Parts: sequence; structure tokens; C-alpha cells
Amino acid sequence: MTHEYTAPHGLNDPAVQGAEVAEPGAVTIVVPTYNESANIRRLLRQITESVPARLPCEVVFVDDSTDDTPRVIHEAAADCPFAVTVLHREEPVGGLGGAVVEGMRAAASDWIVVMDGDCQHPPSLVPELVATGERANAGLVVASRYIKGGSRAGLAGSYRVAVSRGATWLTKCLFPRRLRGISDPMSGFFAIRRSHIEAEVLKPLGYKILLELAVRSRPRRVTEVPFVFLDRFAGESKSSAQEGLRFLRHLVGLRTAAPIARMVAFGLIGASGFLPNLLGLWALTGAGMHYVPAEILANQFGVAWNFVLIEHLLFRDRRRHRHGWDRAGRFALLANTDLVLRIPLIALFVHRFGMGALDATALALVTTFVLRFVGTEALVYLPRRGRGRSTAARRAV
Repeated sequence: MTHEYTAPHGLNDPAVQGAEVAEPGAVTIVVPTYNESANIRRLLRQITESVPARLPCEVVFVDDSTDDTPRVIHEAAADCPFAVTVLHREEPVGGLGGAVVEGMRAAASDWIVVMDGDCQHPPSLVPELVATGERANAGLVVASRYIKGGSRAGLAGSYRVAVSRGATWLTKCLFPRRLRGISDPMSGFFAIRRSHIEAEVLKPLGYKILLELAVRSRPRRVTEVPFVFLDRFAGESKSSAQEGLRFLRHLVGLRTAAPIARMVAFGLIGASGFLPNLLGLWALTGAGMHYVPAEILANQFGVAWNFVLIEHLLFRDRRRHRHGWDRAGRFALLANTDLVLRIPLIALFVHRFGMGALDATALALVTTFVLRFVGTEALVYLPRRGRGRSTAARRAV
């Protein structure tokens, strides 16, 4: 459930009703927050001082906090000359990225500026982001720490610097075409035209929403402005090992969005299953079990391994369509059917088509692999017939 509060000042006042938010150049500042109550007053004061009166402005906080952040925002908004809205989410679906997408949906302006709530992103840069986008006729303007004039000074410690640089290098290697012209895809500070956002294709996970936007619905023209990443004013960083794992899962999900890439990843995961299979076979035969039942049981270790990786890396966004036990049962059935089909296929290729045993085995492996991939997508992770329609209807209601 989402609770919404709007400050009774600024663009909601009758005195300024003529300055509609949706005028060209108007800006909605979206700020995702999680327990940032100590930073709110300073942030709103900086926005008030930085955004000129001629630039129609609203601020939308999307809050996942467990502290009094919503109350502090509501109190601080009383002193602001612009509209301030708080959307408090009871369930933080999609993490910080999901919060940003919800804020974008609520935005009423031509331009949306996304920034953090910890005062590490300088609000004084907001007018420049919008002005640069207007001058360049750009759809996306990224505030970058890695171009001339920018700095990552606010990153605390060499460890965080190394992690940030490593993540930047990894993402640019994985998406060289989509991230061309973006030196800082890990930036959480950017401006984007509302008309260039394809919200329906976004599947945010964690806090790297710029990467999600650039890869799934990249605007046609991108430009950058330098910025200095400041020290956190109060509170603690939300970066953690768990967020790092979510980021890696997000990367895999983005990279495997295309069917061919997904099939390649499916094959790599399947190949990795040989390790638990062989270890299980070694342990079972070492315990005195006959190799035939041992191989059948050991194969289940590989199946379980593959299922866990596929669930969390490849089809994470499709798990909601079926119950976990249903998905696991169907996947195990397909995986073991693959094993049963392989021997008859090899015999068919050898005796019917006159192939050599080695060529027949290789062709059988490829054939059953393709069938298993298609079967996994169609029978395990696609929505059941009629389910998508009923879900959409319930959401519409």
C-alpha cells in the first residue's frame, strides 16, 4: 500500500496556479529515501536555494523508511515554495530502483531529475542538468563523476572506490553499445525527459536505476555534465554485500533479456551443473552404491544446482507466474526427460542416418539442450493461460 501526502504550499497555492508544472522546462525531482530523516531539512533547503523561481518545480519523495522520515518531510515541506509529495511504500518492491520508477509515474513535469536523499548529490546542479538537456535536445543528461570537472571525492575509503570503478568497468564491458557516451552508468544523479521513459519495460532491482533505463529504454540522445560526489551529510550508506549481489543479479537479468543471450546463459548454467553431478557420483559410488542408481541420483544434484541458478539469475522476474513447488517439479521432469531422450536419439542418429557415435552424441546433446531450453521457458516460466489477463484486470480494478 502507498500513502500519499502533499504539502499545502508552492504550486498547489492559488497564487501560483498559473505556473503549471507541465510547462516546457518544468522539473520534478524524484528522491528515493530509506531512513534519511536527518538529511531531509538540509536537502529541501538546498533545493529551495538552488532552483530558480522561473523553473517550475515539484519534489516527489518515494519513501521506504522504517523511521520518521515521512513525518519530517511533511514538516519541512511547510517552508518550501514548491509542491512536495511523499509516497510511502509499505512494500519496497524493486528496492531503490522500484521507488524511482514509482516516482517517475507520479511526476507531472517534462523533466524528471533523480537524486539521492543523503545530500551527496548537489541540488545546485539541477538547473544545469535541465538546461543542458534543453540546449542539446537530449533525452537523458547524466551527472558524471568521471569526466573533466567531476570527482568521486564523497566515496568513503579505497574499498568503495574500487567497487565503484569495478562495477563501472563491468557494466560498460557487458553493454558497450547501450552505454556508449555514458561514462558513469553507476550514477544515481541524472535528468530524463518524461516522454522518453518506457515504464512498462522497466524491471528495476536494487539501486542502479540509471543502468536499467539506459539498457531497457535508452533515450535517443544522451549528454553528460560533471559533478562532484559530496560527503554524506548524516546517516549511514545503504551499500552492502546484499546490494552487491542484487546488482550482479540485475546485470545478469539485463544481459540475458534477449532470447539468444538467455539461451547461452542457460547453456552455461547447465554446463556448471556437471560439477555437483560428478561430485555426487563420486560420493555415492565411494559409499558402495552401484554406478547406475548412483548416476540417476547424482543427476538430481546437477538438476537442483541448475534450478537454483536459473531461478535467481535467468528467470527471476517470471517466478511469480507459478508456485515454487510447481516450477521445481516441472524443471526436474524436463531435466530428467532430457537424460532419457538422449540415448534413443543417439541410436536413431547412428542406425537411421548412419552417423558416427561421437557425432550422434554431440547432435543429441544439442537437440535435447534446445528442447529443454524451449520447454523450460514454455512450461515452467511462462504465465498460465488466462492468468496474465486476470492479473491485469485485478490491477485495473
